[in-house]
Amino acid sequence: MSLRRRRTRGEKPKATVDMTSLIDLTFLLLVTFIMTLPALEQGISIKLPQAKTDQLPTKDRKANTVTIDAANRIFLNNREMTGEDLERELKSMAAEDPEVPVLVRGDERLNYGDVMDVVKIVYKCNIRRMALVTVEQ
Repeated sequence: MSLRRRRTRGEKPKATVDMTSLIDLTFLLLVTFIMTLPALEQGISIKLPQAKTDQLPTKDRKANTVTIDAANRIFLNNREMTGEDLERELKSMAAEDPEVPVLVRGDERLNYGDVMDVVKIVYKCNIRRMALVTVEQ
């Protein structure tokens, strides 16, 4: 059964576009972006310790993130590197801008000394704005 109606004399044909498939596609893309955005922001999965936290020292700039995972691997902005490479990168960042913010994310299952080794590297590079990241209690 057709839902068309007959045109009368002098009436021009009307063009219509079925928007149903476009709306479905829009919602599909929206759901895809909602699901993948958290994975893009924090690419390395670690379990952060719980503590009461203050404001992080990022101001209006994007902070550089140093992450230490449970296997004691070090990442700078989601790039794996050794301690020497980290020190070299942080020194070059501090030479360009001494106020560059650095956030240290250490896995809860790590030894305290392993996290402090990375913090020592950050201090050695004369980084003035550093914070340890935790999960709010």
